[in-house]
Amino acid sequence: MEVKRDILWRVYLSFLGVLFLGIAVIGRAFYIQNVEGHYWRSKSDSLHTKIVNLDAERGTIYSEDGSMLSTSIPYFNIYIDFGAEGLRDKGGKRFNENLDSLSMSLAGLFKDASTEDYKKMLQKGYRDKNRFFLLKKNISFEEYKQLRDFPLVKLGRNKSGFIADVQSKRLNPFGLLANRTIGLARENAQNVGLERTYDSLLKGESGKKLVRFIAGGVAVPVEGYEVDAENGKDVTTTIDVNIQDIAENALLKMMIENECEHGTCMVMEVATGKIKAIANLGRTPEGNYWEDLNYGLRATEPGSTFKLATMLSVLEDKYATLNTHVNLEGGKWQYGRRTVFDSEKHGKYDVTIKEAFEESSNVGMAKLATTYYTKNPEQFINHLKRLRLNQLTGVDLIGETSPVIKTPKSRTWSATSLPWMAFGYEVLVSPLQTLMLYNAVANNGKMMKPYLVNSFQKDGITVKENQPVVLEEKICSEQTLKQLKSCLEGVMLEGTGKGLQSPYYRTAGKTGTALVANGSRGYADRIYQSSFAGYFPANNPKYTCIVVIKNKPFAKKFYGASVAGPVFKEVADKLYAMNVDKSSFNITMSAIRKDSSAFSGAGNTDEVKCVMRTLKLPYVDSVKRIDYTSVATNDNRSVLTARSVQKNIMPNVRGMGLKDALYLLENMKIKVITKGRGKVTAQSQEAGTPITKGSTVIIELS
Repeated sequence: MEVKRDILWRVYLSFLGVLFLGIAVIGRAFYIQNVEGHYWRSKSDSLHTKIVNLDAERGTIYSEDGSMLSTSIPYFNIYIDFGAEGLRDKGGKRFNENLDSLSMSLAGLFKDASTEDYKKMLQKGYRDKNRFFLLKKNISFEEYKQLRDFPLVKLGRNKSGFIADVQSKRLNPFGLLANRTIGLARENAQNVGLERTYDSLLKGESGKKLVRFIAGGVAVPVEGYEVDAENGKDVTTTIDVNIQDIAENALLKMMIENECEHGTCMVMEVATGKIKAIANLGRTPEGNYWEDLNYGLRATEPGSTFKLATMLSVLEDKYATLNTHVNLEGGKWQYGRRTVFDSEKHGKYDVTIKEAFEESSNVGMAKLATTYYTKNPEQFINHLKRLRLNQLTGVDLIGETSPVIKTPKSRTWSATSLPWMAFGYEVLVSPLQTLMLYNAVANNGKMMKPYLVNSFQKDGITVKENQPVVLEEKICSEQTLKQLKSCLEGVMLEGTGKGLQSPYYRTAGKTGTALVANGSRGYADRIYQSSFAGYFPANNPKYTCIVVIKNKPFAKKFYGASVAGPVFKEVADKLYAMNVDKSSFNITMSAIRKDSSAFSGAGNTDEVKCVMRTLKLPYVDSVKRIDYTSVATNDNRSVLTARSVQKNIMPNVRGMGLKDALYLLENMKIKVITKGRGKVTAQSQEAGTPITKGSTVIIELS
């Protein structure tokens, strides 16, 4: 029994030992988890680190005049590390002393919660010892600057626990303007436009930073362990914001009016090949228009604008002159089993080939091709190749589709291919290729490579500059060139573009109307593509412009002269009125109708006089050194009279533009409310009355 009792005692003792040990282990685990947990978790956090890439600041894309077309703007996510030693020392004295003033400042800045709400939010984060408490997302740089001066925050990261995570957003300040050409820099999709072409230069080189991971997998940057990124280069384009705006608005107006499917309008500088504007608009399912695709680079059947290449071939090979006659068969000609139709029923027969071109006759062009090139179609094809219509333009945009120029060796070549190619069918070329051809004619036969980028800059210093590139010194002889120019001017004077000619300067160009297929439905829906290509002024070309618009099915208006032509005319007229050297348009004062109607206005004296001198308008000056002037013009005679401005007396701002009126009134500490736009026609407080402190004046403009 004694042995048995001894064994049981030892068993019980061992059991109690194991039990007490288990309780001790569980107790210690509980103590570590709940009492020392914060300390050990922070130790664990500090050991979980990783090197991550630090994105460089993406370069800015500028217009030729320095306007920002695409840029990156910083925005900030603000976090608080409530476990920061500087925030919790002395029992959290620093936090509690600044809590009220900080809450009030945050409520005043963001205006999305009350002071009390912010106070409760901060207290909860402090109690929970949140190491990466999200205070605010996506705040602007201006808001961030104000936040840095707030109580507690201004003490710095170590004492306040505030952490700013800097991100960036890509912004196109002009919105729709050249949106597809400038492009989009997207995180989860492929870039487009210049953003894609020059992505490697724009994005720069990534840096490195050390982060430590805390609860929830959140990465907190470790201060002092960072390798700066090398920011991307800036790109200056050839785009002129004003010309782009003109082209886009002119195109949009016609698209809306005719409910078109999509269209493009491009403007090229004749001497250099610089693309000054490239507008692309497509109709959305909701019926609106947006820059969805770059239609200027997509190969399509060009229609009658292609007839210029046919004329060049015939004239350059000296098979004919402009006085050579061709029978238009009244606008309908049977060739084999197919029939060639002219777009418009003109009823003409025996005409010169110049008249056939001006009339945009498909029959005329088809007959020229079959008469002179049936035995040797390669001769005609070689002209098209010399004009580079069979190859990409090389413009600095990715996504240009390949052209199609058939040859007798092509699988789809048939007995009717040659005559149909002569008037722009059975070939595929992009509007930009057609623009290159017309620009070469305008440039005295020199074909320029189109380009969109002038230069690249690094920290404001130009590191590379693009120069104009000549692709072909001479696309044809001087004699042929002279005849082609005569044909293009003839279209505007006597042919299909007659209604588009300006009375103030000459233009040259060609209309085009092409029936296009609609997928499996073929040509049943009667969808027409309207186009116009030309240059201005005809005697000294400065710009070449092409407009190509695809109309809706069964559109009532579809001819090139009535759809694409008005867009070209609006662009040309506005460029003339805006900033093109008037001497290049051969304009004389006698060509301008005198306006005997009275005109009056007002503004800054120096600016008014500058306008008068620039326009070479005579005026009588009785102003001398007074800052503001009234100008009255009657029967082409202008008189400048002083408009006095006295301290504490309401000035007369009638007749002024908004800029001058605001500058004058706000400098006198007057609050201004504006209605309308244009010149000031009325003001709520009469001129000459005393100004009281905090006065408000309503000005109406029209």
